[in-house]
Amino acid sequence: MDALIAFGILLILIIGGLWVQFAVGAAALTYLWLMEGTSAWKALGLVSWGSANSFTLAAIPLFILMAEILLASGLSSRLYNGIAPFMRRLPGGLLHTNIVGSGVFAAVAGGSAPTAAAMSTVALPSLTSRGYDRRFVAGSLAAGGTLGILIPPSITMIIYATFTETSIAKLFAAGLVPGILLGAFYSLLIIARALSNPGLAPQDTSHRKLGDYLRAALDVFPFTVLIVFILGSIYAGLATPTEAGALGVIGAILISALYGRLNIDMLKSALSRTLTMSGNVLFIVFISMLFAYASALSGVGEALVDQVAEAGLSPTAMLLILVVVFAILGCFMEGLGMIAIIVPVIFPTLMAMGIDPIWFGVFVVILVELGQLTPPLGVILFVVASSDSRTRVEDVVMGVLPFFAIILTFLVLLIAFPDIALWLPNLTSGG
Repeated sequence: MDALIAFGILLILIIGGLWVQFAVGAAALTYLWLMEGTSAWKALGLVSWGSANSFTLAAIPLFILMAEILLASGLSSRLYNGIAPFMRRLPGGLLHTNIVGSGVFAAVAGGSAPTAAAMSTVALPSLTSRGYDRRFVAGSLAAGGTLGILIPPSITMIIYATFTETSIAKLFAAGLVPGILLGAFYSLLIIARALSNPGLAPQDTSHRKLGDYLRAALDVFPFTVLIVFILGSIYAGLATPTEAGALGVIGAILISALYGRLNIDMLKSALSRTLTMSGNVLFIVFISMLFAYASALSGVGEALVDQVAEAGLSPTAMLLILVVVFAILGCFMEGLGMIAIIVPVIFPTLMAMGIDPIWFGVFVVILVELGQLTPPLGVILFVVASSDSRTRVEDVVMGVLPFFAIILTFLVLLIAFPDIALWLPNLTSGG
């Protein structure tokens, strides 16, 4: 009963418009008070210190800073222009650049919002001026942006690992193949729609010389080196994700200097935005730890295990229920909030059902992708729309609907074939 009241308060506060951090905090304190009165609050100091004193969480501001340096220096346009010549002949043309560019930038950004912002600012005004369908362009950018939390390094995966005590390196490995496959499915959708309706994406018939392709490859090369450097150091066991994040920051600074974009004002801007974003993310984690503590103290996880066992639910049925829950919560809650609230409660049940925690981490990240594309509050929808004054949020919503269906289909595929996520982490661990 206490859990229902706490969750009820949480939903009412969030739907009422209160910031998720404060809504979760209020619900957590109420939860503890209902169980044991104010005496339960005495442990808040230890819980707070335990959530803050984490070497794992130190990776978050490092990956954010790396992405912000690349964004502030304007290198995202160079990346986009470097990929474009190789995509232009495919049906759908430069729309594939939105997907591939998002995937590459995701491998250094760690988050969906920076990825969507980097690609949308460059692509949306440019492609619409070339005659591409505005909604199709916006939808591809929004879908590509979601790859930012699936293709490693991923801040969302770090948050999941913090709550579930799973290996970040294995989570990063598990997200790589699904991220590439999902991006490939997006491109297949673009090809199918472009072939069925050529007016959506005009074909580029201009002639390019070998030198054009070589110059384009040089624009992409530094990013490729940075990606290999970061992920390779993690998978090879040479660096922890936190240490790799620090190396990534150094790499981003070197790339900015290489292209003559490094200056004090740029670094100040990147540091300022990093402090703001890191503070927001880590504050959500800190507050959510209180809610997770209250849930553990109440035994709601164990009670849920018993209820699911009595109901006879299969793992597949449980996962499909979670798809519906995340899709609904995504209408009015951001991704980190959903993970922080739902995962600590549901995790014991899923482990009792024999679901692999690494696989489930990938599954949860894709569910968060759904939430980021769900109106009316899907964050990616607003990021893409804000990149061009002529593009409305409604345009992005209509454009992203086919990609939304692709994500749902991919979730079913992931349930049916779990090795899509588990093959690479098992390979890297020798299992």
